[in-house]
Order: sequence, then structure tokens, then C-alpha cells
Amino acid sequence: MKLGDLKPAAGSVKKRRRIGRGNASGWGRNAGRGEKGYGSRTGSKSAGLFEGGQMPLHRRLPKRGFTNHFRKEYEILNLRDLERVEAATIDLTTLVEAGLISKVDSLVKVLGDGTVDRAIEITADAFSKSAEEKITAAGGKVTRR
Repeated sequence: MKLGDLKPAAGSVKKRRRIGRGNASGWGRNAGRGEKGYGSRTGSKSAGLFEGGQMPLHRRLPKRGFTNHFRKEYEILNLRDLERVEAATIDLTTLVEAGLISKVDSLVKVLGDGTVDRAIEITADAFSKSAEEKITAAGGKVTRR
């Protein structure tokens, strides 16, 4: 076998559609652009939400509610998840390396689901009351970032 003998697999390469090359091609005369109008002209581009002058869907739908742009989104971490981390001092970089949170700069809240069997020193942005009590009862320390 030589490089010149290589061919694509059968049926994997299709001939491209040659538009506007006579009526015999099936794509002649108006070349698939319809009759008259804006879309049949050269240089016509339509915006994605344009509906031909009809009131677009995003303007017909009612706008309700309120979006708080200052809301804080916490990544949730339970005490049972901390059993996977072997370190005595746990901070955000340790949690990212363990795969418990996605980014170092994300906000993290520790919840009290699970138990703590060793003294850990943990740094996070927020703690539930039960999580804080369980960590301190096990001889650990809680630090807010």
C-alpha cells in the first residue's frame, strides 16, 4: 500500500451541492431562496430571533419575577465528604485537590450531615450551626475566610 492508494471509506465523502448551476441540477433558477423578498437578495442576513416582522417570541412572553444579581452562590460540602480528606488542616486548595469543590475562588458552606471522628482545622466561607458544633466537639477548629 502506498500513500497514493489511500481512499476514504465508501459513503463517507459526499459531493457538495452546487447551487445556482442550471435547472437540471435541481438547484437552479431561484437556487433554493424562494421567490421575491429580502431573503432572495444577495447580502440578506436574518437575526436569529427575527420572525418576519411578527412580534418576536421573547417580547410576547410575560416578564415576571426578580433576579438578584448580588446573590451569593455557595458550593455545599457535608461533614461526611470531609472523611475523604486525610489532612488535619483543610482549606480550599485541599478541597479542590480532593475533588470536593470545583474552584479555589468559589464560596464554600460546610453543612453538618455526617460525623467527625478526628480533630480537623477547616477554613471555609460559611458553616451551619450543627457542623460548627460537631467540629469543635471533636477538638477541631473552624475558621471563616
